[in-house]
Amino acid sequence: MGAEKKFDKSKLPSRHTTVGPERAPHRSYLHAMGLGDDEIAQPLIGVATTWNEAAPCNISLSRQAQVVKRGVEHAHGTPREFTTITVTDGIAMGHEGMKSSLVSREVIADSVELTMRGHCYDGLVGLAGCDKSLPGMMMAMVRLNVPSVFLYGGSILPGTFKGRDVTVQDLFEAVGQHAVGEMSDEDLHLLECMACPSAGSCGAQFTANTMACVSEAIGLALPHSAGAPAPYEIRDTYAHKSGEAVMNLIGMNLRPRDIVTRKSLENAARVVAATGGSTNAGLHLPAIAHECGIDFDLHDVCDIFRDTPYIADLKPGGKYVAKDLFQIGGVPIVIKALIEGGYMHTDCITVTGKTIGENHEAIEFPEGNKIVYPVSNPITPTGGVVGLRGNLAPEGAIVKVAGMEKQEFTGPARVFECEEDCFAAVQAGKYEDGEVLVIRNEGPKGGPGMREMLSTTAAIYGQGRGDKVALITDGRFSGATRGFCIGHVGPEAAVGGPIGLLKTGDMISIDAVAGTISVDLSDEELDARRKDWKPGSHNYNAGAIWRYAQTVGSAEKGAVCHPGGKGETHVYADI
Repeated sequence: MGAEKKFDKSKLPSRHTTVGPERAPHRSYLHAMGLGDDEIAQPLIGVATTWNEAAPCNISLSRQAQVVKRGVEHAHGTPREFTTITVTDGIAMGHEGMKSSLVSREVIADSVELTMRGHCYDGLVGLAGCDKSLPGMMMAMVRLNVPSVFLYGGSILPGTFKGRDVTVQDLFEAVGQHAVGEMSDEDLHLLECMACPSAGSCGAQFTANTMACVSEAIGLALPHSAGAPAPYEIRDTYAHKSGEAVMNLIGMNLRPRDIVTRKSLENAARVVAATGGSTNAGLHLPAIAHECGIDFDLHDVCDIFRDTPYIADLKPGGKYVAKDLFQIGGVPIVIKALIEGGYMHTDCITVTGKTIGENHEAIEFPEGNKIVYPVSNPITPTGGVVGLRGNLAPEGAIVKVAGMEKQEFTGPARVFECEEDCFAAVQAGKYEDGEVLVIRNEGPKGGPGMREMLSTTAAIYGQGRGDKVALITDGRFSGATRGFCIGHVGPEAAVGGPIGLLKTGDMISIDAVAGTISVDLSDEELDARRKDWKPGSHNYNAGAIWRYAQTVGSAEKGAVCHPGGKGETHVYADI
């Protein structure tokens, strides 16, 4: 540690717990944990993790947090470690547990806020792994607006099965292969044992890696920090630097809302589209924006997607995984390509204290690599994720088109009232080529919880019919989903949206090139059906999921649960 550094706490939150004779009782609790006077006099930094033993996404976070703490200490801060929950989608998928997933995003943001508020911490380093923990942690940062640095826990290494790299996506699709007799019990079990060989989040461009890319593009994470897989000890470098960085931000009084702006949100959306990222970014970016009072909804996100070239050949639509991207230089390579193509706002400030343009000035694009293409020669000229709108989705919908050859589909609806009914029909082969499978009552309110549908979509692909049907829902799709699968259809069925008025046999047309989704029904027919419509019911009439259903808004606005930045009369950082 270098020479002692004095901090003026007169404007820091921790003055309420550490300064003055009247705070002697409060300081006694800090002394009880082994802190001395000098440490108590330093800024107190929350080091928040989603460590748990629920999934490999989280099991490396505690170790990385210890290195973050050393970085904080090295820069003359006093770290205070705490944890919050996660719900791991890979385990929650395909059953009632998935109703907890999106709810957990709000619980994560709320619990980090409450811990920071209750103990008056001056800064925050947040480490996250599972899908909802990344946006949840970033939402907490911009809500609190104390100097903050985000650190992704890193991706899982790919497994190996019969000489090829595999991810958990292959296993979900194998369930479909097994159901139609194209995979043996023995091979299914072998793949099960080989698909996930290490700590870390799902290794392809699913939601976790998508939001990890967002953390760098939006400016809340250090450059390169999202790239290294979880088991790689080089992650300690970024952990230590993240601890030092938060102290530098305190010295500069550079806060998350200085970093997260309309321009940086657009940068983040660019990177999602360029990498063929998860459709869930269309939910999480508006929610992050909402926390700081910025209007940036699903349509704004999709406008960015529409004119962004798709340049990163990453699974599920492409060939490669996060480890492969890291080996050619990580997320900065994607950002550099977009900067060179004129697609990024280069003047956005970041947690380095420099602009995103300055951060990437020295980055050299690796010519001839097979993973990230220059924007002058993209995989496709438009983004890997696109928005849709029409009389079936007046509030919009979203679909991942990365890797899809066919981007238009017309067919009769086959309506299911919940995911389980659709999955059972798929497993039994009780659907026809050319149909549009409709899963409704899975929206934020109606689910409640807006479930992901990977089990169903992967089973269809495993049966070799992924290009023969389309699927639409007012719920969500996993970042691992591929094929003509349209999520976030709004308004949702539970509030009387058109998806709730559909009948089996109605003709649905989807055009991802034109950005439209419609049903061949007149306004008069829809109005007539609406008069006969009655809201459905669910079994969540108490507890956390019930409370969520009472407050959650539409997917169009990010499925948020409180007024956000526009409703504030104070900001925590200024208490």
